[in-house]
Amino acid sequence: MGRIEITSGRDNDTQQRRESTASKIVIGREEIERQGDSTVGEILKRMPGITMDGVPGRGGSVRMRGLSQGYTQILLDGQRVPPGFSIESITPEMVERIEIYRAPTAETGAQAIAGTINIITREGRRGMPSELKAGSSWQGGYASPNASLVQYHDAENWSANYTLSVNRYAAPNHSDTQITNTTNALDRHRVSDSHYDREGVNATARLQFKGDPGESLTLMPFVAYSQGRTPGLTLLDQSLGGAPRTFESANTLTNNHFAVARLNGQWRRKLSADSNMEWKFNLGGWNSNTDFNQTPITTPGVLQAITENTQTQDRSATASGKYTNVMGGGHQWVSGGEVETVRRTQLATASYAFGSGSADLQASALRYAIYSQDEWQLTPHWATHVGARYEALTTEGTTTTGDVSNRNSVFTPLLHAMWRPDPDSRDQVRMSLTRSFKTPGMATLLARRAYTRDSNSATNPDTSGNPNLQPEIATGLDVGVERYLPQGGVLSANVFHRRVQNLIRSVVVQESGGLHRWVSTPQNISEAVTDGLELEAKFRLDQWIIDAPAVDVRNNLSFFRSRVLSVMGPDNRLDQQPSMTANLGADYRLRSMPLTVGGNLNYNPGYTTRSSDVQWLTVSQKRVMDVYGLWRVDSSTSWRLTLSNLDPRYYNTGSLYSSPSVVENSQTQNRSWTSVQIRLEKKL
Repeated sequence: MGRIEITSGRDNDTQQRRESTASKIVIGREEIERQGDSTVGEILKRMPGITMDGVPGRGGSVRMRGLSQGYTQILLDGQRVPPGFSIESITPEMVERIEIYRAPTAETGAQAIAGTINIITREGRRGMPSELKAGSSWQGGYASPNASLVQYHDAENWSANYTLSVNRYAAPNHSDTQITNTTNALDRHRVSDSHYDREGVNATARLQFKGDPGESLTLMPFVAYSQGRTPGLTLLDQSLGGAPRTFESANTLTNNHFAVARLNGQWRRKLSADSNMEWKFNLGGWNSNTDFNQTPITTPGVLQAITENTQTQDRSATASGKYTNVMGGGHQWVSGGEVETVRRTQLATASYAFGSGSADLQASALRYAIYSQDEWQLTPHWATHVGARYEALTTEGTTTTGDVSNRNSVFTPLLHAMWRPDPDSRDQVRMSLTRSFKTPGMATLLARRAYTRDSNSATNPDTSGNPNLQPEIATGLDVGVERYLPQGGVLSANVFHRRVQNLIRSVVVQESGGLHRWVSTPQNISEAVTDGLELEAKFRLDQWIIDAPAVDVRNNLSFFRSRVLSVMGPDNRLDQQPSMTANLGADYRLRSMPLTVGGNLNYNPGYTTRSSDVQWLTVSQKRVMDVYGLWRVDSSTSWRLTLSNLDPRYYNTGSLYSSPSVVENSQTQNRSWTSVQIRLEKKL
């Protein structure tokens, strides 16, 4: 007999990554469960080149390669999530695996300048036990209990799994803002204290029926509902023009309700020994209702009485078809098309000290795409992935200011190649030359005029949309080197370059008429260039050091650089892109007792962004340390203790507007807290 290799699920994830012609990272169930994260975002923040914006422990949007929201494409079971959908509504218990594509492909879509994240929901497999998880976390004196149940059923021709999660999230918020304006001698200090309470329920299922060989029908419903309440107190003191300081206070209250329901479907049918057809559909929608009230305690000044109500209803449907044919000579040809329609209605009313009114919106979007790609194993050394995609989007809407329409289309050729110097070795080189794009979202195009709740200024402007925006187009080059280790693990280095045309950036100007209010509006301003280096090392320590403990080490280090060509340097970087991000993680299962311990240190340095010739934005460093311990009582029962954001630090942001006529500086300090979580994990 020859050599026999026994591989784990983690090795299968690594094998999927190794065999893919397009560069991707696969996160399987073992890695998802390792640290006991409460959100998908916490899992992703430890991956190479991925960052989370906002205060640690508060969630936020996921960003690849430091690029701001919208540059990363999010898929759910291979289909684009609808506008307004948040991955925070998906719990880790609902996820089977996560695939991270560094470069776009014709099949997954080209609206991915930074990359694509594909979240695959749980799959049912024969004989799997049900799983129960229940526990609570504590943060800043507030408890957040949660529980989830995963059940599996199978029969001769069908299988099913159901995931139900219920949770209550509570946490305090504290921010301290200092604004100084040397032009009019303004000195303002604002302190806001509040706490957020949210109750929610999430449920998903996967029902699969297998008929004739090669034929299957899968249905994946998903529902989520949450309601939250944020009471708060605001204290403000200021002096203006050398006048004596004044003191104000106000109570605030925000109530919000959110509900989403979707149904994904997939039908596969084998047409012949070498070809098959796959149909997918996705339909559903979400509703959101938010009320905000500010009630002055003292005589109204800056803190005026404010009442706002926004009701949003979004409905969407997507259908797609894909034909796959395995041809001679190592070719696998895939072609398909997609169509998506979105309808959104927004009713917004507000009452401010400077006026009242409504800003209603009715909008619709129609997107369609066609694509074709060929994966070709040229030789044992070379494999290629060639494709092209055409995508068109029409957005129309009726607002309080009139009817607007925006139409654009993009053609994106895509080329990937993989080279193995020795077909039997574990080394390989990946190369990608792609065209990708980012379309302005419905809110960016048609957003109503939103008035700031405090005094309007250069660093606190009103905001509005711009229906004349064009899509951002990027030409990209990726080159990566990978070494897969014999006992499992991987070492990789990846460099990338993107040149972005029609860059969209919010520009702050002061209106010339009326009240001369400051307003921020998105505009196509320039071209931009960004590049970077991503390093990753996953291995077991005893692979490198003899007699070392069997510690699983997970390290990655990424460096980013960018410049906007129409803005003078230094610091003319793309919005919200740090210069680097780093993760240092390790896990160790003790042999003397049934205990596994581990942790991760995530670091992003602070940075300054010059967004225009007169405006700068600053963000402080983020250093987040998480540790956990998992005690296995028996083969089916475990207790987990997780400490997140050890040594919590303030998260600071700032805005500076400096022109010959106005100089204003705003600095905000946000507090964060350590989160302690205890959870029971049991297989039933």
